[in-house]
Amino acid sequence: MNTLALPGRTKPYIMAHRGNRVLCPENTLSAFQKAFDEGADILETDLHLSADDVFMCIHDATVDRTTDGKGAVRNKTLAELKQLSAFNGFNEFKRERIPTLAETAAILPKDVGLALELKTDRFLEPAVCQKLVDELRNFDILERCIVLSFSISRLETVKSVEPGLPIGWITMAKFMPDPMPEVLGPFWPTVFVNPFFVARAHRRGQLVCPLDPTPDNRLWYYKFLKCDAIVTDNTGATIERMKRISFK
Repeated sequence: MNTLALPGRTKPYIMAHRGNRVLCPENTLSAFQKAFDEGADILETDLHLSADDVFMCIHDATVDRTTDGKGAVRNKTLAELKQLSAFNGFNEFKRERIPTLAETAAILPKDVGLALELKTDRFLEPAVCQKLVDELRNFDILERCIVLSFSISRLETVKSVEPGLPIGWITMAKFMPDPMPEVLGPFWPTVFVNPFFVARAHRRGQLVCPLDPTPDNRLWYYKFLKCDAIVTDNTGATIERMKRISFK
């Protein structure tokens, strides 16, 4: 089974959820760089496509919440999207813009992984998935990437194009590990209701990263279960908290 391995990094990997979105506006180059500076092992970001088919790192289908604009991402060209401030209420970040996948790849440290959540059904189109794979290969980061989604169908489409690219299924309701994805992202109460979830996934060679972007009060449990990755909104704070947890 193809799983995301990061040489020189130790588990549990710390995954920066949209960068450090506590100290910076989410899904911006500043948020990403802050997470890298704090020691993130993996950057998680979201992908939509612009009207001219550029991969954009933004969570919502519209720009309304995180920028000073209005309207659907899919209806705006790259040039139109780049006119918007992605400051998301952080007044000191008014100059931030929605980054493209290419801009994100350009600042990704060579030892950091990239997790891309597929946020649109455009990823049901094999041609779009092929374009994504080609870009990741051209950026020379394909081997450090994983694609994530709540939609199994989107993940299956990526797999049909690039079988070697690991996929991660995020789920709010599945209490037993699905055998198909290489990485499982169960909603965090799942591993409390079923404390054998992680061990069972590990027997199949799967990795587990609970869906819990504010994990600090539960880090001890995730470490005890030997979860493979921990997602967090505040990379630095979570890393510092992890350093204080020991089972010696």
